[in-house]
Amino acid sequence: MAPSPEKGDLDLEQYREYLRTLARLQITDRLRGKLDLSGVVQQTLLEAHQALDRLRQLNDSQRAAWLRSALAHNLADEARRLGAQVRDVAREQSLQHALDESSARLEALLAVEQHSPSECAVQQEELLRLATALGRLPEDQRAAVELHHLEGHTLAETAQTLERSHAAVASLVFRGLRNLRRMLDEEGPNNV
Repeated sequence: MAPSPEKGDLDLEQYREYLRTLARLQITDRLRGKLDLSGVVQQTLLEAHQALDRLRQLNDSQRAAWLRSALAHNLADEARRLGAQVRDVAREQSLQHALDESSARLEALLAVEQHSPSECAVQQEELLRLATALGRLPEDQRAAVELHHLEGHTLAETAQTLERSHAAVASLVFRGLRNLRRMLDEEGPNNV
C-alpha cells in the first residue's frame, strides 16, 4: 500500500479510477485490447506528479481539467504510436472535447448542483468516489452503465455493442446502477 500523502500534500492517486474511466470511454473498438490504458493513466499521473507545484495552486475543477487535458494528449500519443499516424491536432482537440463531455456525463450521474467552492469540492470528491465505484463493478455491468449513461447510447445501441439482448442490457444497467448506489451508500464519502 502506498503511503498516504502528508497533510497539505496533493494525493494524485485519488484520480486514478477517474482517469481510467474517462480513458475507457474514449477508446474505439479498433484500439480496445491494443492500447494499454493503465500505462496511459500512469503516464498522466507521472506528468501530474512532475507538475505538482502547479497543480497545488489549482482548485479541484481546474486540477481535473488539467488531468483531462494531459490524459487526452497521452491517449492521442498512444493511439498515434499504435497507428503510426502523423500528429493530428484536430484529433487531439476532439479527444479533449470528448473527455470533457464524458466528465460532464459522469458529473450528471451525480446530479449535484454546485454553487460555493466548498460545494464544488464536495462534488469533485463525489465524482472521484463514483469513478472508483464504477471500477469495482463487474465488467459487464460497468460496460453497460458506461455505454448507456456516460456515452449516451440507447439501450438498443448498448445491446448491439455488447452483443447482448435488449432485456439483458436493461438488466445489466439496472443492476449496475443499484450496485453503484449500494457501494456509494455503504462506503460513505470518506471510505472509497
